[in-house]
Amino acid sequence: MKPITHAVLVPLMSLFVAAAVTAQAADWTAGMKEGKPALRSIGHLAFGPEGILFIADSLGAAVVAVATGDTVPAKADQAVQVGGINQKIAGLLGTAADQILIQDLAVNPISRNAYLAVSRGRGPDALPVLVRVKADGRPEVVALEQVKYSRAELPDAPLDGVVGQGDRASNPRQESITDIGFFQDRVLVAGLSNEEFASTLRALPFPFQAVSKGTSVEMFHGSHGRFETRSPVRTFVTFNVGKEPQLLAAYTCTPLVQVPLSDLQPGARVKGKTIAELGNHNRPLDMIVYHKDGKDFLLLANSSRGIMKISTEQIGQSESITAPVKEERKGLPYETIASWKGIEQLDTLDSGHALVLRRGEGGSLNLESMDLP
Repeated sequence: MKPITHAVLVPLMSLFVAAAVTAQAADWTAGMKEGKPALRSIGHLAFGPEGILFIADSLGAAVVAVATGDTVPAKADQAVQVGGINQKIAGLLGTAADQILIQDLAVNPISRNAYLAVSRGRGPDALPVLVRVKADGRPEVVALEQVKYSRAELPDAPLDGVVGQGDRASNPRQESITDIGFFQDRVLVAGLSNEEFASTLRALPFPFQAVSKGTSVEMFHGSHGRFETRSPVRTFVTFNVGKEPQLLAAYTCTPLVQVPLSDLQPGARVKGKTIAELGNHNRPLDMIVYHKDGKDFLLLANSSRGIMKISTEQIGQSESITAPVKEERKGLPYETIASWKGIEQLDTLDSGHALVLRRGEGGSLNLESMDLP
């Protein structure tokens, strides 16, 4: 990992390598037991050291760490092109493509195998499935009947039950975890809690210990012209400004908010710094950071505005947005990458490529490696 300079973003993938050589990495599987982890759902995924995969179980209000044993290093950079991966997975599971949902994509930084969080079914009885795609492009179900695992349960999760009626009916528990990541020796968790200030961030020590209440996060939403405490973070990355680790979070409609990791203390209430408004009527889908031509960039996939490429050079000097924003955007500028259309999920594949889930014709989803712009 290259030295940290002012406002340099550090991709989560690169942090595992540095952390693995520290003394505290002597036994990452400490406290794990062997067996079948109980999963009510499978949502967001993130890799830690030594092939350990963190699985967000939103309905179970827990993060499950699984030692995948997938630790053979990739031999070389290799292009990936798997058309209709959703159809291939559906066939593997004995169902139709419209009866599965691919919730997230994570690349193992050691083997560069792709892992997909899949739901077989679309209702309350959907079954969680973990799928791995190797270099040959064929998906396989990852057997979880007898693995090393550990579990961290969230103590202040929202209600588990349907509220509202008709199109507004939802289960608040589904938003107990909206994204996860790994930084040094901590699992970072975004989501909602049952507290008055419901938007929550957590930094869980790993190997897992007792889990305390999360940190409630307040942020100013320029497009809405008000402070908000109940809107969850949709996706985030970690980065350093100077030598201080920070979290950069994207919310619906689409503020970017900066929070120092040192502020993530159990039961605390913090106010994030809104450094950009990137346009309303929009939902952030996924986010990565990468280094190219001596500079660091952020790629943010959105539901309505394609892929945003954002330079990180001015993050350290960005002014806080604390007043209503009437124009479409304010703060950090971005460039739309026109050739990256239909991207729903992405992760770092290697130093020059991202692995993406791209929506194709007829509802197909393609798994593709793409040159970082």
